[in-house]
Parts: sequence; C-alpha cells; structure tokens
Amino acid sequence: MHIKKYILAGLLVWMPLAITLSVLTWLIGAMDSILASLLHALSNIVPDQSQNLLYQLAQIHGLGVLLVFLALVLTGALVSNVAGRWLVRQWDKIFANIPIVKSIYNSVKKVSDTLFSSNGNAFRKAVLVQYPRVGSWTIGFQTGTPQGEVVDHLPGEYMSIYVPTTPNPTSGFFLLMPCADVIELKMSVDEALTYVISMGAVPPDTVKTPNSISS
Repeated sequence: MHIKKYILAGLLVWMPLAITLSVLTWLIGAMDSILASLLHALSNIVPDQSQNLLYQLAQIHGLGVLLVFLALVLTGALVSNVAGRWLVRQWDKIFANIPIVKSIYNSVKKVSDTLFSSNGNAFRKAVLVQYPRVGSWTIGFQTGTPQGEVVDHLPGEYMSIYVPTTPNPTSGFFLLMPCADVIELKMSVDEALTYVISMGAVPPDTVKTPNSISS
C-alpha cells in the first residue's frame, strides 16, 4: 500500500533529525546540570549579593555548552605559546607523581595525544581486513605501527588496526596485521565509519577501487 510506503519514507526523513536533536538536547541538558551544580556550590561561599546573579546564570539554557566551548578555545590558545606549554608540563608533573592517578592520567594522555595530534596517523585511513577469519572481510582503521618490544616478535612489516563493532563503534578489537594482508580504502574515514555504524545499509557515495598496502 502507498500509505505504508509514505510512512517509511517519512521515517527516513525525520528519524535522523529526531535522533540528532535528542542527542544535542541531552548534551546541552547534561552541561547545564553540571554548571548548575557548580554554581550552587559556589553560592555557598560568595557574598549574599552575588547569590542572585549565580541563580540567574544557572537558569540560562545552553550556558554550560557555551562555557565549555569558550574554555576549550581559551585553553587551546594558552597552550599554543611557550608559557602555556610550560604550564602544561608542570601540570603533567603534578599528576605523574600521584599514585594510582598517574597510571590513569598517563594512559589517557598518551591515547588522546595519539588520536588528536595533527601530526599523528591514528584514524586517518580506512582499511579492509580479513576478520575474524580468512574469507570474512570487515572495515577497520589504521591507528599506527607496532612499537617497542612487540616489533621484535613480528616478522616483516605490520600495522596497528582498530576494528570497530557495529552499531557502537566505541568498542572493538585491536589487531596487529601484516601490511600485505591489509587493503587501503580510498573512502574517507567518515564514510567508512558511517558504513560501519549503519551495518552496511549506508554505503559510501562513490565506489572506488581499493589499493593494497603491501610492500
């Protein structure tokens, strides 16, 4: 029936928008809640004449997201000069000397430096690999090359591959695979990630012939 066809077509139009708005609404609400809690705690230590101002700030919808954005911009601008980088090094030294905290902080810092560094290669390239068995193919992302002691036990050239799960790409598997067994894809990382999240329902816009990375 045409009605069923029209309903499905309407869902395809409105569902992405509805989910996007829901996520943004949740994010803004979470940020506002955190800001309101901080302002409430601050109101207990400031003079009485300032408490009304703090209450009014807590009622501004979306202020938490704006403040986080401004904090990130200002922090980025600060650490872009010599004095800012010196402060960051002192900050790192403080956390590096705190038991338990240092192991968590150092691990997270290494991962974030690798993923978000403009000079890094993590998640800059989508690849095709055979996983979990020969003859079964899936899309992965190159995260770098093996380092340290691992290199001594691997014959030939290998690369580090992250294979995400679907539809939740934040979990997955870390693989060390021979370069000869990895096929580089010309599709962008965004296209490949969309392809994975949609479970293959949303293919890349253009079909391109992949190139082998074999040496």
